Amino acid sequence: MAFLLLVIALSSCESNVVFSETKAMDGFWGEKEAVEFNLPEMDSLKHYNLFLNIRNNNDYKFNNIFLIVSINFPYGKVVTDTLEYRMANPDGSWMGQGIGNVKENKLWYKEGVRFFEDGNYSVTLEQAMRNNGSVDGVKKLEGITDVGLSIEEATNK
Repeated sequence: MAFLLLVIALSSCESNVVFSETKAMDGFWGEKEAVEFNLPEMDSLKHYNLFLNIRNNNDYKFNNIFLIVSINFPYGKVVTDTLEYRMANPDGSWMGQGIGNVKENKLWYKEGVRFFEDGNYSVTLEQAMRNNGSVDGVKKLEGITDVGLSIEEATNK
């Protein structure tokens, strides 16, 4: 009986996720490697919250991550942000959800976004990590296992 109630409760909950895609990295995230997500057609009357999903393991050598994220609009406009997120707590333990040495971080990217233009949007992510004292970027960012993007319909707009 309890199992039946649980199934009914879970099936009656509507998810507000309208897009979610994750791409596996090939053992590292290269310095010039852009991860692109092509978005489905979005309702221009609705507001959306965008999240970046980053999975890391113990091979990740930093307590933060710098990302360059671009939204590419259908008619050529591009909005680019350089973002920094914490990946570890002050004691060195990983932030995020997960069991064992792989953790997933759901990171706020943009809130209350509307997709006004008709056509295809895409979002690209690049890592922008540097070692302390170095001008050059990290060529092979080890420890990032997956990079993703999720979009949820905003419920408070």
